[in-house]
Amino acid sequence: MIHRSFTAAVSMAALAFAAAPASAEEGMWTFDNFPIARANATLGTSIDQAWLDRVRLSSVKFGGCSAGIVSDAGLVMTNNHCVATCVANLSTQAVNYAETGFTPRTREDELKCPGGTAEVLTDISDVTDRVKAAAEGLTGQAFNRARDAEIGRIETEACGDAADKRCQVVTLYRGGQFKLYTYKKYTDVRLAFAPEDRAATFGGDLDNFSFPRFAIDAAFIRLYENGVPAETPTHFVWNSDRPVEGTPVFVTGSPGATQRLLTQDQLFTVRDVVLPLDQLIASELRGRLIRFSEESEENAFIAMDPIVGLENTYKRGLGRMRALTDPAFMGTRAAAEVDFRSRVAADAALTQRAADPWGALSTVQPIARELYPAYALLEGGTGIGTTPVAGGSQLFLWARALVRGAQERAKPSAERLPEFGDARLSALQSGLFAERPTYPALEQVRMEWWLSKTREWLTVDNAAVRGLLGRESPEVLSARLVEGTKLADPAVRRALWEGGLAAIEASDDPMIRYLLSIQDETRAIRTDWETRVQAPTDQAAERLAAARFAAYGDSVYPDATGTLRLTYGLIEGSDVPGQRWGPFTTFAGLWDRATGAAPFDVAPKLLAARDRIDPDTVLNMTLSSDTIGGSSGSPVVNAAGEMLGANFDSTVLTQRNAYGYDRNTNRSVIVTTGAVTVALRDVYDMGRLVEELGVR
Repeated sequence: MIHRSFTAAVSMAALAFAAAPASAEEGMWTFDNFPIARANATLGTSIDQAWLDRVRLSSVKFGGCSAGIVSDAGLVMTNNHCVATCVANLSTQAVNYAETGFTPRTREDELKCPGGTAEVLTDISDVTDRVKAAAEGLTGQAFNRARDAEIGRIETEACGDAADKRCQVVTLYRGGQFKLYTYKKYTDVRLAFAPEDRAATFGGDLDNFSFPRFAIDAAFIRLYENGVPAETPTHFVWNSDRPVEGTPVFVTGSPGATQRLLTQDQLFTVRDVVLPLDQLIASELRGRLIRFSEESEENAFIAMDPIVGLENTYKRGLGRMRALTDPAFMGTRAAAEVDFRSRVAADAALTQRAADPWGALSTVQPIARELYPAYALLEGGTGIGTTPVAGGSQLFLWARALVRGAQERAKPSAERLPEFGDARLSALQSGLFAERPTYPALEQVRMEWWLSKTREWLTVDNAAVRGLLGRESPEVLSARLVEGTKLADPAVRRALWEGGLAAIEASDDPMIRYLLSIQDETRAIRTDWETRVQAPTDQAAERLAAARFAAYGDSVYPDATGTLRLTYGLIEGSDVPGQRWGPFTTFAGLWDRATGAAPFDVAPKLLAARDRIDPDTVLNMTLSSDTIGGSSGSPVVNAAGEMLGANFDSTVLTQRNAYGYDRNTNRSVIVTTGAVTVALRDVYDMGRLVEELGVR
């Protein structure tokens, strides 16, 4: 159930352009504050709270993606690119499921995704008063520590040691509200179907973030409990009928992050510092990995998934940079901020309570601009960029988790870094102990890149750089650490974790020794950032949230936070400069677009099935819904609660959605259930799944 309270109702006005009331189809809404009446009035539907509850309990968070339960035996549909890491981990160069597709004949042949977890949101409750009270009157690091400690206590009290639950205190409205989200957790997640990668990625990077599209970007996983498929009586009903233009639809998923509530001064920092750094270092890593992939067939195999991810990240960042350098777009945001500030200024009591949050946030920006490069490179960034980079290597990240985990677990939970609080250790251990392949050559390339870019951006004379490199070059140091470490073995990682601080300090593993040696440098920049940037930013943001609510009311939505949301719109095309097209593509369009040369070559099994496929079957479609990165895999459902498809992309113009919603340009790109049914039945001989989906 979802608890409602007066505090919950006081939803600060999180608005597309930071101030004006949300437009009809705008908003990534939380399930405890969804505007049922407004949605019904806009769409002509008649959904109710019971409908919302069924949708919530049928929605799944899978890693950094979204998904939907589609049968009573734990079958879940998501995007193929959301299972790409699982497919890569299960593949070898000799048996490459990305090339052949993964088509198990029976449930017993479904394979566990290493480290895979899936979650269903079961409860939301309001803990705002408790979190705010814990840090009242404090500043700087004391503010951060007090709030983090209270959040840790709330999560521990709610979930304890339960292996099948996860509790998370979610910050909404940038500190205006705090909600406790409770999830049903599945740690046995198995791959049930994936198409040939080329079928899901037809058009490659050229077609990414664009439309028309011709991609079967869909896959199925299955949730297991106690070694058998989970019982999931609440699930979406599969509807593979041809979609109809103008149909009202809802998109349920866990969008990653938006920054619509940032002030103009904060966005200037993103535009001038954060995105340029992220884009430049991502483009160089892409270049290094492409060169690496060209050196051998083995290298091409192991670099394929990372390259695709980087290309996606780079293109998304490019779209966001275009938004922040668009005078008209930024002018609209500026006008909204002027309106907001004038409303606050007109109310003397409100002005006094708000205590000029804009001025406080402006004061922080020069410090944020100075510290961001070091914080991003040494600690992994702030959540407002697009490329977390610290370490570059998975081996490095495992070593950091082991070293810091040992150091932090020696303290009481309330005094630890928040990611090592008792309530969060189970999820951390799940990833740390998972069996997954690592490739030393790839690890070395990524770590060399990180060391090289850190030296370049922070300069040779920087004390942290001297601590990172000593007298070694990035090339020599990365090779020595990767070649000498044993952390690729999960048994080694488990033994070090369970051995605690004594085992870590006694270890002679070079990667562990290295992480021990750089803790002063990396922890120092984190402390500096949290004290001088994060704490004053969070305190000003809380006041800004309260002022926004007082100025605009409570029928509003918060920034996306990687937690479950619901948005809505229509099946429709687009008719603005740069994107003019109808809402549908078909298999006939795929055959017409294919040239036989990459990236416009049709996957072999799909091409072989051409004569069995109705060419008029709708393959992809677009919606006017409000989505962002993290919405990949999000179920698209109609007013009857039937699943019509899954979100897998959006357009380049839609990338401005991180900072503001524009109904004219916002378009989500969907793979239809009709296309997925065709793929299962006519291409990949997966009739058992078609039957499980109840297709007539």
